[in-house]
Amino acid sequence: MGLIDLANPSRFLAFSRRLLQVLVPVTAAAFVAGLYLAFFVAPDDYQQGATVRIMFIHVPAAWLGMMCWVVMSIAALGTLVWRHPLADVALKTAAPIGAAFTFICLFAGSMWGRPMWGTYWVWDARLTSVLIMFLMYLGLIALWRAVDDPSRAGRAAAILTLVGAINLPIIKFSVDWWNTLHQPASVIRSGGPAIHPTILLPLLAMALAFTLLFVTLHVAAMRNEILRRRVRTLRLIQAEAA
Repeated sequence: MGLIDLANPSRFLAFSRRLLQVLVPVTAAAFVAGLYLAFFVAPDDYQQGATVRIMFIHVPAAWLGMMCWVVMSIAALGTLVWRHPLADVALKTAAPIGAAFTFICLFAGSMWGRPMWGTYWVWDARLTSVLIMFLMYLGLIALWRAVDDPSRAGRAAAILTLVGAINLPIIKFSVDWWNTLHQPASVIRSGGPAIHPTILLPLLAMALAFTLLFVTLHVAAMRNEILRRRVRTLRLIQAEAA
């Protein structure tokens, strides 16, 4: 079944129902494995001690916050260019999930920064650009709530999403372009990961668990949004008939 087939909401509902039956237990198992590796197998850092375990929440949440905006940008192109019927549904339902991941990233980062940097917050380039992304997530959610017509809201949100995508490379390369407290890339880099395997493996396991959680929540939210729009259509038809 391709994207063209899934453009039919009824087919998507049937497919997503079957998909969730697999995703939910797999996601739960991934989190059990990831949390076990992160909090019972991974050793304490020789400098940071046990506080390094915050990384296993903070870093995957940061990755997913950015990845979610990438997904929304693709959905925005689907709305404006390819006119995919479910593109705006994907964009709308991804925004709250991305906002949640970004909030977790900021909160966990502040908890990690206090013992490491001596403060909960500094206005460096990485932190500021991630905060801007979080505020843009909130702006997208507010936009969807402010406009009653889903098609009009979808087009406006798609434009705002593509504009906000400019912030993604700023977040990614801010540690290279400016002097920040954040360390440079340690996992995805030309010379290979700079993290010891005893830390890297739990980090990747948690990243996989967070990714599966995003997919699960996104598919479930899309199902709910399709059903909500069907209820809205039925109410409008009843109102016109009355």
